[in-house]
Amino acid sequence: MTIKKTTLAILASAALTVSLSARDQIKMVGSSTVYPFASAVAEELGATTKYPTPVVESTGSGGGMKLFCAGNGMNTPDITNASRRMKAKEFKMCEKNGVTDITEAVIGFDGIAFAQSNSNKPFSVTKKQLALAVAAEVPGKNGKLIDNPYKKWSDIDSSLPNREIIIYGPPKSSGTRDAFEDMVLKATFKKMDEYTSLYKKDKKKYKAYKKYHKVRQDGIYVPSGENDNLIVQKLNKNKDAFGIFGYSFLVENEDKLIGAKINGVMPTPDAISSGEYPISRSLFFYIKNSHEKDVPAMKDYVKMFMDDMMIGEEGILTEIGLIPLPKAKRAAIKASVTKREKVTLDSLKH
Repeated sequence: MTIKKTTLAILASAALTVSLSARDQIKMVGSSTVYPFASAVAEELGATTKYPTPVVESTGSGGGMKLFCAGNGMNTPDITNASRRMKAKEFKMCEKNGVTDITEAVIGFDGIAFAQSNSNKPFSVTKKQLALAVAAEVPGKNGKLIDNPYKKWSDIDSSLPNREIIIYGPPKSSGTRDAFEDMVLKATFKKMDEYTSLYKKDKKKYKAYKKYHKVRQDGIYVPSGENDNLIVQKLNKNKDAFGIFGYSFLVENEDKLIGAKINGVMPTPDAISSGEYPISRSLFFYIKNSHEKDVPAMKDYVKMFMDDMMIGEEGILTEIGLIPLPKAKRAAIKASVTKREKVTLDSLKH
């Protein structure tokens, strides 16, 4: 009798352990830009398979990486979405916490829209003018850098409207913010002597000026959280303001918003996929392969996401703003994901 009770207790304990370690529902975190696409696939999985609809949280790319890289425990996310590639320091953080078997999936292209209420006249700005509107320091009359004094667009260039500069944009934890800083601020200022000469003068003291990307904090640029829909709401209230967010949110709100031209190019699917639109980037998600055994739904979710039904030229996700990758590149990435090829530091550099 005692032996039977002991055996039952062991079996009950084992069953409890399995129930705590394995789960049917996928947990995802990460980019607010990728969120609509991940959510659409999650809903399709819930509607067409035996698995429950995955939980998708919009934490920002940086916030998602921190949660994803915290460890292999089942209380950590299975997948993290990102609107830019994983950083080397994030990979090392994952590695330090034992998260060493990660696969990278690229789902398509996205443009970073600079948009306003459609009640305004069309707006056109160069990438340099946009950088000067956002940067914390800009060149003064004597060529030295000064705190950004620009309050109106016409202060930057007399050809621009005499209109207040107010920009609602993503916070530091956002991959969209990272991409914007890389493609607009760093790309502009690395070609301007006022910034590079300081670095050349004293590389240690002025290290930050080699890749200058400090955003002003005087109320002109307003960090507006990870929910891009809040930015849309603010643009409807403040007609002078502009917002920075992924192209998909511009598509979703084309009845309320219009995109601005950057370097004379409107954000359109063709311009984004060709690279003609100057603020274009790829979108990603990262798979924690150590979870796949205990979360069997992951296999079906990843397979569904990478299918042409979702990310191809006529895919479901194109209807909400995803720009498809070229067919050959899409096939190569799908093959890599199917094999669960592991991310390495070298692969993140390419």
